[in-house]
Amino acid sequence: MLLVSTYVAPSAVEGVGVFAAEPIKKGTVIWRFEPEFDRLIPMDKYLSAPPYLKDLLDRYAYPSPDRPGFIVYEVDNGRFMNHSETPNTDFSDFGGARAIRDIEAGEELTCNYGDFFKDFELLPNLAERANGEK
Repeated sequence: MLLVSTYVAPSAVEGVGVFAAEPIKKGTVIWRFEPEFDRLIPMDKYLSAPPYLKDLLDRYAYPSPDRPGFIVYEVDNGRFMNHSETPNTDFSDFGGARAIRDIEAGEELTCNYGDFFKDFELLPNLAERANGEK
């Protein structure tokens, strides 16, 4: 769950992204896993889901770093955060993330997907990603 004020808008990175609605100081905790808001979905539920739901989860969910057999679907704007090799946030400690530099209002929030998804690759679906297939 994002802990800072954000909005979703068109992104130069890809499609849409999540943007800071106000300045964020370096070191600010910007995200924390909140089970009441962030969904842990068992992989078997994903595998048996109808195609339209699988498409949504393929785009916006990721394998849980600390709960094998589950995927994480964020219900807030966090699901729109785009990947960057030079991100302005650090998600390497799953369960919490921080701004690694000052972020201006209107700036897109980005993260390195590899911080919380060790074997991150742009694979076509979660089943392949969760199993580390190429």
